[in-house]
Amino acid sequence: MKTDLKHYTIEKVVDGFVYNELEGKGLFGLAGKLVIQPEYQRNYIYNDGKKDVAVIDSLLKGYPIGLIYFNVASDGLEVLDGQQRITSVGRFVTGKFAIRQDGKEHTFSPLPVEEQKKILTSELLVWECQGTEKEIKHWYQTINIAGVPLKPQELLNAVYSGPFVTKAKAEFSNSQNANMQKWSWYVKGDPKRQEVLAVALSWVSASKGVAVDSYLAQHRWDKDMAELKTYFISVIDWIGSVFTRAPDREMRGLAWGEFYERFHSTSYNAAKLDADVEKLRGDPAVTDKKGIYEYLLDGRTETRLLGIRLFDDPTKHAAYKRQTDKAKKQSVSNCPLCAIGNNPNKSRIYTIAEMEADHVTAWSKGGNTDLENCEMLCVTHNRAKGNR
Repeated sequence: MKTDLKHYTIEKVVDGFVYNELEGKGLFGLAGKLVIQPEYQRNYIYNDGKKDVAVIDSLLKGYPIGLIYFNVASDGLEVLDGQQRITSVGRFVTGKFAIRQDGKEHTFSPLPVEEQKKILTSELLVWECQGTEKEIKHWYQTINIAGVPLKPQELLNAVYSGPFVTKAKAEFSNSQNANMQKWSWYVKGDPKRQEVLAVALSWVSASKGVAVDSYLAQHRWDKDMAELKTYFISVIDWIGSVFTRAPDREMRGLAWGEFYERFHSTSYNAAKLDADVEKLRGDPAVTDKKGIYEYLLDGRTETRLLGIRLFDDPTKHAAYKRQTDKAKKQSVSNCPLCAIGNNPNKSRIYTIAEMEADHVTAWSKGGNTDLENCEMLCVTHNRAKGNR
């Protein structure tokens, strides 16, 4: 890969700058010759009132804002590294945000002329890089190790940039998408950091039995992403049809794509499911509320999903003493199941360390986790009993 060090003023770089508020993209610079956000670049993430302001403060104080890298493409230049800084400057110069000086907020145009000039005449050190697509993208990943780390999907977008990723980003990375609020009930992540897109891709690729990178490689040059969108919407709509109650916060970020594949062919009584969700959410024995939905979808058999509260030490000690005192009077084992057996342990008195607490009536069958429903069994019998 060839490199050439150049000097550009801010004024020249932001000439013709256009910012898309809906997609969070700084699109062009250098009078249209520079693509600020090529397909493989992540969305703009500096618009938090801190990082973008810090860039402008640095320029006003005469501090360098770091090396910039441009890729020399066949039809002009594109930003390889420095998109966040360039977009921040472009947004400020075009009046998209303000900085605070002397207790007052100022956009670019009201600044004193000398401060405007200081920003516009600031020089950027730019390495112009020229190489193969593989070299450029490998370098892009390398230089992005520092600073705000790239998310895994942002890296994949860079590697598999093309019409498919461009369409997918427009749909799943746009925080202004009217569907985003509904999706956020079930999908966890920042759309601008490609985390919603990552979920959508993980769902559809898993349904095909391939890894996400393989799916992206297969579809890289597709002109649309209909399959991806259709599958994602199918999962979201299925969730809403099965659990018709208002979404619970615990539903966000669950493995809905996996659940859809496992359970979407099963018929459910939505009203009963909603009532069961409400009951389990209010059950003090259920410590893992996130597991409720898979537990119900899977036929109410895997109680481990609910993190059922175990008997505490005071309850176990009280149950142990009660059973042991009674067993000694009757000259039988303090394990009720050993006491009714015919093996050498029929009269054995176990230490508390040799016993485990068990629900007399299983929790799944309505038994409570309290002293009245607590029974101490020897380890062998407790582990053999299961959910009976």
